Amino acid sequence: MEYLLLITVDPDGEPDDPADTSVDDIEAWVEEGDRRGIRVRGDRLRPVEEAKVVRRRNGELLITDGPFAESKEWIAGYDILEAANLDEAIEYASRHPMAKAGRIEIRPAWPFDWEV
Repeated sequence: MEYLLLITVDPDGEPDDPADTSVDDIEAWVEEGDRRGIRVRGDRLRPVEEAKVVRRRNGELLITDGPFAESKEWIAGYDILEAANLDEAIEYASRHPMAKAGRIEIRPAWPFDWEV
């Protein structure tokens, strides 16, 4: 099953501790996922100042800067996993460095059942 990880900056996350060896760096985390075949792809995202929000309301196209500036939490990156189940996705995501310094939302994909 496919899972989307939303990697989020969280002001309540723990600061980096150089003495903490339980959290590997991001390169090691990515290499593990690639080696296991669980990580499909992922990347960091450009700063929130470069984001736009697109909406259509009453036939009008609305484009605004986003996300809202007052938010202290923002999505810093994403990863897509192909995991056997939610437990496997949680196990792998739990070792991502941002699981401690930020937060990771795990969302299972819900494919459309298109009939052609």
